[in-house]
Amino acid sequence: MSAHTATARADRTKPVHIGDHLREWRQRRHLSQLDLAGDAEISARHLSFVETGRAAPSRDMVLKLAERLDVPLRERNVLLVAAGYAPAFPQRSLDDPALKSARAAIDLVLKAHEPNPALAYDRHWNLVSANRMVMPLLEGIPQRLLGQPFNILRLAFHPEALAARTINLAEWCSHLLERLHRQCEATADPELLKLYQELKAYPIPARSAPLSSDHVAIPFKMRLDGEVLSFISTTMIFGTPVDITLSELAIETFFPADDLTAERMRNTAAGLK
Repeated sequence: MSAHTATARADRTKPVHIGDHLREWRQRRHLSQLDLAGDAEISARHLSFVETGRAAPSRDMVLKLAERLDVPLRERNVLLVAAGYAPAFPQRSLDDPALKSARAAIDLVLKAHEPNPALAYDRHWNLVSANRMVMPLLEGIPQRLLGQPFNILRLAFHPEALAARTINLAEWCSHLLERLHRQCEATADPELLKLYQELKAYPIPARSAPLSSDHVAIPFKMRLDGEVLSFISTTMIFGTPVDITLSELAIETFFPADDLTAERMRNTAAGLK
C-alpha cells in the first residue's frame, strides 16, 4: 500500500462496524479471509459473516483476530468498542505509579548507555527522555526547534537542525523515511502519515548509490566542532506490554562506529561531571 493510499484511507470516515475494521486490517496485512481464518482457527465462512455483519464476534474472538493481525494495542481497543465491548488495554501516563517500574527501566537503560547517546520516544517520534550525551550533540541548533517535546524526525530533516551537519544526509534520511513508512503501513496512524508526507517535502538529496557491501549497518555521520562523528544505532521496545503507552515507546541507543567518536564521547562525558 502506498503512502498516498494510506493517507487517503486515514482521511476517510472511519468504519464504525467491527466487520469493517477487521476487513481493513486484514487487507492491510495482505491476508485473504481463508488465511486469517486458518491462523485464528475459525471457519472462513464464519469470518465472512463477521465482516459482513451477519454474525457478531465474541470478545475473545475479537482479541484473537486482532492478535493474528498484529493490530496495535490502541487499535485493539477500537475493535473491541466497535464490537460492543469495553476496551481491554489501559493507557497511562509514564508518571502513573503503575508504570513506575517501566519508567525506572527506561531511565536505567539511558543512564547505563553513557558515555554514548540514547533516547526514548513515543509512537509519533516525540522525545520522551534522553541521557546526558544527547544535548551536547545538539549544541548550536536554534532553541525554537528544541521545544519539549521535540520531534526527533523533524530535527533530523530540518535544514536548521541536524540536516545541516549530517555528512551522509541522503543515506541517513532515506533510512529514516523507510522506517517511518513501515510504521505507517503497520499502524495506519493518521499523525504518522502526515509526518511522513511532511518529511518527504524537505529538500533532502536522493541516495546516489546503493549502500556499500562494506557496511554492516547504516551509520549516522555528523560534523561537530570540525570532527566527523559516526554512530550506529539499535532500537529497543518492551517485549510484553499490555499498556498502550508502554507498547508505543521505543529506546534508541547510539554506539560509536569508530575510535574517534568513542574518544569524543568519553571526553564529553568527562566534561559533564
